[in-house]
Amino acid sequence: MYGAVQAAKNVSFEVYPGEIVGLIGPNGAGKTTVIDAISGFAPSTGTVFLEGVDLTCEAAYKRSRSGMGRSFQDVELYDDLSVAENVTVGATRSRSDVAVTQRVRQVLATVGLGDSADAEVATLSQGRRQLVSVARVLAAGPTVALLDEPAAGLDTTESRWLGERLRDACNSGTSILLVDHDMELVLTICDRVIVLDLGEMIASGPPAVIRADDKVISAYLGLPAGEVDNDAGAIPELHAPSTDTQEVLR
Repeated sequence: MYGAVQAAKNVSFEVYPGEIVGLIGPNGAGKTTVIDAISGFAPSTGTVFLEGVDLTCEAAYKRSRSGMGRSFQDVELYDDLSVAENVTVGATRSRSDVAVTQRVRQVLATVGLGDSADAEVATLSQGRRQLVSVARVLAAGPTVALLDEPAAGLDTTESRWLGERLRDACNSGTSILLVDHDMELVLTICDRVIVLDLGEMIASGPPAVIRADDKVISAYLGLPAGEVDNDAGAIPELHAPSTDTQEVLR
């Protein structure tokens, strides 16, 4: 709730082991609010379970300790530290120094930053900074990682690279709930996609189903579903400057 506005209503879904699930929707649809509620950063009246354990009444830090990782839209890194040192911040809980070092190396290799471990973060491109942010989440070894717009500001090449790294991370044992406006990224790497509009879930299914869903297209166009021309509709680009979003959805 934001004042009298209910930002998310009757949103219910699961993320299964080995899955990347996309959470998309127009601006203001409630995507970040949903992951804020799941991760304990926003109040909600729903329930949250992780591997059968009820985390509904737990604070955000306890949800994190239980295996729930979370990144944020603003990439907050220590620019005067190295890549490895930034990632170590996420790996230190309940591990020996040797175990931390091994975990950091493993995660950096997974996201393709193994050759940049000693580089100062301030010298990295935006795309590699995003990878450091993702690596820091993965370093804790979460069961599920909630990623909020990790492709923001990336060009098409960087976004595709990020997608490959996220799939590698998922294959290494971390399920992912991905919130992003990059339609090409989401519809390419996700096993399932959930679509929100005005705080409610309007569609859920594999990417091929979402591409053809009139309700999804109308939500982005701002038209009633009955007025959508499936052959002629045009969908505005959403943070994918070199990609026609209409073509991605088609």
